[in-house]
Amino acid sequence: MTPQSREIAANWLVDAGLRPTRQRVALAELLVGDGLHRHVTAESLFESAKAKGDAVSLATVYNTLRAFCDAGVLQEITVDGSKSYFDTNTHDHPHFYWEDESRLSDAPSDQLVIQQLPEAPEGVEIASVDVVIRLRKK
Repeated sequence: MTPQSREIAANWLVDAGLRPTRQRVALAELLVGDGLHRHVTAESLFESAKAKGDAVSLATVYNTLRAFCDAGVLQEITVDGSKSYFDTNTHDHPHFYWEDESRLSDAPSDQLVIQQLPEAPEGVEIASVDVVIRLRKK
């Protein structure tokens, strides 16, 4: 990575109110250092960090991803109730889940039409609506 990508990562953390520790900066650089959005799992981010030579444990990756979600700079998308993907694009948008590849990608928002949601039960409100469209080869 480059000094510029480290600076982008550090600024991303500071803007979110997170302390830019060495491990956080290393993981943030992999997530946003090039300015592109991506979908990662904790395991794939851990492998990328290892390949880059960063000394982080898988537990640290999980804890850091949780902190990034709590700070609002990552969105967690759960597939099958057990597999979580983390998206750097935190705006509401639908996703494709490619079953054959165990991969998540953005789906075109402009093609999704939700005409009506059910009313929330009394005393609660709808916080968000997650749309994951599962795909498999014919």
